[in-house]
Amino acid sequence: MDFITVAKAARVTTITLNRPEVMNAINPAMHAELQIAFDDFAADPEQFVCVVTGAGERAFCAGSDLKVLDRHGRYPKNGYAGLIERFDLNKPVIAAVNGLALGGGFEVALACDIIIASDTASFGLPEPLVGAVALGGGLHRLSRQIGLKQAMGLILSSRRVSADEGLKLGFVNEVASTGQLQATVNCWCADILRASPMSIRASKETVMRGLGETDVEAAMRHQPSYPAYAAWRISEDAKEGPAAFAEKRPPEWKGR
Repeated sequence: MDFITVAKAARVTTITLNRPEVMNAINPAMHAELQIAFDDFAADPEQFVCVVTGAGERAFCAGSDLKVLDRHGRYPKNGYAGLIERFDLNKPVIAAVNGLALGGGFEVALACDIIIASDTASFGLPEPLVGAVALGGGLHRLSRQIGLKQAMGLILSSRRVSADEGLKLGFVNEVASTGQLQATVNCWCADILRASPMSIRASKETVMRGLGETDVEAAMRHQPSYPAYAAWRISEDAKEGPAAFAEKRPPEWKGR
């Protein structure tokens, strides 16, 4: 990998956008590398959580590298950064936003399940300022995650908001000081890893698929057919949880 780094430790895969000299802007080669990295995480039975972050202190990701754009707008199989159209990934993904998250960088963060931001982070969709449109899922995700009026305010003004404002709006889960960002992310990972991976995946998939149902009644009626839900019902983890509780011991999750 030339433009990203991938590290695996204690069931957590960390993918780092590694072009700090250009604020981790994404070029075509980085798109391809991210597709490979997320494919590997999704397929690895030993990896339960993914953290996405940026190298350096200035930026998480400033979006697309406008100097080397693919003029045909071609992205990998799973869309921008190999992530924004990865709708079947039921493992949790955390964005550790350590600086600017603009344009496509904000869209990558919005595609993650949880956003932890440093107190120096800022977010925005400034595409209209360069005659572009945020078509990497940001328009759809932001309006769903914070409500129509607030989203339209950010989108139509192209303005940038701080991490604290993102927390108030609801798309940021927690703000940490720059020096404590990694420790805060580690705490979130540890909390997730306490639980059965099969239960976590079933929970994520049930929420995401349920949002596409007509109402709660339909969502509850259809949830037994969701793949991760069905896999959890017959999993070793589903048996291990009650057994460990009855035997008064910590559960040994297998993720299967």
